[in-house]
Amino acid sequence: MGKTQITAEPGMPQIVITREFDAPRDLVFRAYSDPELLVQWLGPRDLTMTFDYHEPRDGGRWRYVSRDAEGNEYGFHGVFHGTPSPDGTVQTFEFEGAPGHVALETLTFEERDDRTLVRSVSSFQSVEDRDGMVAAGMERGVRESDERMEELLAKLRVG
Repeated sequence: MGKTQITAEPGMPQIVITREFDAPRDLVFRAYSDPELLVQWLGPRDLTMTFDYHEPRDGGRWRYVSRDAEGNEYGFHGVFHGTPSPDGTVQTFEFEGAPGHVALETLTFEERDDRTLVRSVSSFQSVEDRDGMVAAGMERGVRESDERMEELLAKLRVG
């Protein structure tokens, strides 16, 4: 099983996340781009997710809502820049609880002997915005998402 690396260099408005998954690149990309699969792994285990829309094409929009057991909702949305592919995805990301604080995310998928290294670079408008994302519990969400992704990929590889 891979280990998630999260890097937030002091003074830099970026977060870099890397994780190697035990699955081929096309399967990992599918898990990152198919809404039916995304809802199975994205976010902390104690939240459920639904998509309002997901248009994976240049200029296409996406929006999902995560809900906790008490019914609280957390909305996120963005726009794809370029058409997502196994070579990479570029999109904006905005937490609706902090409107106007938009990050630009770039995802790359590098195949390594039937394994895939996923690298995510989130560029924020300021170090304060980046620090706000970290303070909001981003690390727990990322680590639990990656664990859930590993579990999903194992099921997909067997099925």
